[in-house]
Amino acid sequence: MERNFSSYNHQLDSGLNKSYKKHQHDHSEQQHLKEDCMSPPFSLRNVSKLILPPLGVSTKQNPVNSKGWIISPMDSRYRCWESLMVVLVAYCAWVWPFEVAFMRSSPNMKIHTVDNVVDLFFAIDIVLTFFVAYIDRTTHLLVRDSKKIVVRYLSTWFLMDVASTIPYEAIGYLFTGKHKLSLPYFLLGMLRLWRIRRVKQFFTRLEKDIRFSYFWVRCARLLSVTLFSVHCAGCLYYLLAEYYPHQGKTWIGAAFPNFRETSLRVRYISAIYWSITTMTTVGYGDLHAVNTMEMIFIIFYMLFNLGLTAYLIGNMTNLVVEGTRRTMEFRNSIEAASNFVCRNRLPPRLKEQILGYMCLRFKAESLNQHRLIEQLPKSICKSICQHLFFPTVEKVYLFKGVSKEILVSLVAKMKAEYIPPREDVIMQNEAPDDVYIVVSGEVEIIDNVMERERILGTLQTEDMFGEVGALCCRPQNFTYRTKTLTQLLRLKTSVLIEAMQIKKEDNIQILKNFLQHFKQLKDLSIRDLMVENVEEEDPNMAVNLLTVASTGNAAFLEELLRAGLDPDIGDSKGKTPLHIAASNGHEECVRVLLRHTCNIHIRDINDDTAIWDAIASKHYSIFRILYQLAALSDPHTAGNLLCTAAKRNDLIVMNELLKQGLNIDSKDRRGNTAIQIAMTENHVDMVQLLVMNGADVSDVHTNEFSAYTLNEMLQKREVGHLINVNEAMSSEDVLKGQQYQEEKEHIRGRSNGLVCPRVSIYRGHPVVKRERGVMEAGKLIRLPDSLEELKTIAGEKFGFDARDAMVTNDEGAEIDCIDVIRDNDKVYIFE
Repeated sequence: MERNFSSYNHQLDSGLNKSYKKHQHDHSEQQHLKEDCMSPPFSLRNVSKLILPPLGVSTKQNPVNSKGWIISPMDSRYRCWESLMVVLVAYCAWVWPFEVAFMRSSPNMKIHTVDNVVDLFFAIDIVLTFFVAYIDRTTHLLVRDSKKIVVRYLSTWFLMDVASTIPYEAIGYLFTGKHKLSLPYFLLGMLRLWRIRRVKQFFTRLEKDIRFSYFWVRCARLLSVTLFSVHCAGCLYYLLAEYYPHQGKTWIGAAFPNFRETSLRVRYISAIYWSITTMTTVGYGDLHAVNTMEMIFIIFYMLFNLGLTAYLIGNMTNLVVEGTRRTMEFRNSIEAASNFVCRNRLPPRLKEQILGYMCLRFKAESLNQHRLIEQLPKSICKSICQHLFFPTVEKVYLFKGVSKEILVSLVAKMKAEYIPPREDVIMQNEAPDDVYIVVSGEVEIIDNVMERERILGTLQTEDMFGEVGALCCRPQNFTYRTKTLTQLLRLKTSVLIEAMQIKKEDNIQILKNFLQHFKQLKDLSIRDLMVENVEEEDPNMAVNLLTVASTGNAAFLEELLRAGLDPDIGDSKGKTPLHIAASNGHEECVRVLLRHTCNIHIRDINDDTAIWDAIASKHYSIFRILYQLAALSDPHTAGNLLCTAAKRNDLIVMNELLKQGLNIDSKDRRGNTAIQIAMTENHVDMVQLLVMNGADVSDVHTNEFSAYTLNEMLQKREVGHLINVNEAMSSEDVLKGQQYQEEKEHIRGRSNGLVCPRVSIYRGHPVVKRERGVMEAGKLIRLPDSLEELKTIAGEKFGFDARDAMVTNDEGAEIDCIDVIRDNDKVYIFE
């Protein structure tokens, strides 16, 4: 479907940007990370850097402004620094026990220099930690307040970090002036092993990084723990032999009497050999404990081995099988998705979107938010949704002024979703089934013209998109793509439409907000939001016009019809906007539809026209408007209505039609009258109503009715049966009718001529005169003996030829007999 953008490209540039872009004086955590996480093209390695805010928490509700220089823990440069620190920690964990045990008596200045340089790096890291933001464990939000960062670090790891960074051997050298230091200085240096906690964090991060094999990362972690334990045990065991006064009575002295003179390599290998055999076997061979101190050490080491073995086995069993079950499932799903992409040769960008979404869903599920909500009772879930989402929803432009009852019902049916960056939520020319509200993050409005993307604006917190497709029932004109990690509230279009039907006032308010919002976009009209090729029928388009017609919002209906929508489009029951407006009594909407040349003769599946719906609902002014127009194009309109009422035996509608002055003997397009239809269908009550109101029975066939029954009805009419009475006449009613006839003859002066009845005559139709608000003075005359004389008198009084004029009463009912006119009645004569 092609669209011509040349007419309003400038309006979109200025209007959309003016409406949707906000001042950038408050920056969210996603904005601080956009250079790392959101720079296109979006990479899978950036998923681990995303921070998921709590449900319903927006940027305005959780300001994260920072003062001064603050480092984000997700920054790529800081991640590189952390990796360097892990390498230095591995160096310290391996070298320092080795120095304490094997190089105490012959210190190496080069190694001490390297140790001091490493300590310098850790000192720099301590300083940097005072400027690194952290993630709050309660809210899962990034804290960038410098004061909170300092207080948190001072109250947690600061003292131990400082203690593990002090160069004790350098301090000892300053006090003693010797490079050969005593054992206490070396043991204090063992505090450097405190830094090993960084290695644990490093491996935890690698396990969740899909770029690396989970199996090998896990094996490397367990192997590192094992080798570190073996290394430390071997170094300490050798240190016992080094300090034992009797050189030959040690575990290594038994094998090498002058072991101190043996090469460093042989001594270290011997210590590691002993440590591994002790850990993995039962009993000893050539290297075993000789003195009491060594035996005690081996006892504790064996006990430690029990715990270490339990850790290794238990870790492999529980953590890998149970604790990492979801991680394994996630890895399997990622592998399956990757195979699917490769097998079907999908483009790289689509592959990144698929895998990125799966990674984000895994992070969101790890918070266990939706699963917890689904387990709670419905009343509690409703309260939770109201607490989380209501403050945001009530500020959305579409729901301003809407009752709280409707908003609460909508909020209870909304679903919160996390959408990764660079993800298309709604694509151009797509008819979405959902409406979205931005809770946090940013969404770009993109226009695709000639395969080129042009950014028209940016949506932020409390903005909305997808409502055009919902309320106008048309494809979206633009693509909506997330710019950062975005939290959206998703609401089904059908739920929104159903909620709008609950209260008429809220329906009108929502439509007014919608129209007013788009009018503010540089006079962007509804025409620009509609599909220009309206010849292609959209089965959902009727929802829009029928909704507006049912609310009586004539202004919005006018905008939609000016945009080129078909005024005769119907719903599944064949109801057109004219049907809805007529049955609901919205006269202004009816006039708007008539101005746009709607077809007033369309019938629904029940074979009802808008005229029928108007009179059935007793909206007389709408009926008269539609009847006058319908009669111009179809002279059988009156007959069709009367015959339809007679066929359906609808006495109420027939009464209303007769009150509006329709000729009871009018014929439909088949030449039938209402009395003929009623007698054919054997509707006794309808026949009686028509007969008593003066229906002509001269052409009626009495094959269904006995002549006796018809004659009885005619006798009742002759004795003056009241008009519009549809119930059977008793003997008392006949007597009253006779008395009424005699009384009427007496009043008219036909008996003795003593009384002269008077009537007021006016020129023009009574209904038209009332609508125009102009009531001319009438003429008071004596009631003549015939209707022809009345027309002659009226022609003389008002100066026109009234021989073919129509005579009606004050309600617009046609008068075809002088006998029905009473004293002091108002009579209207018009051409």
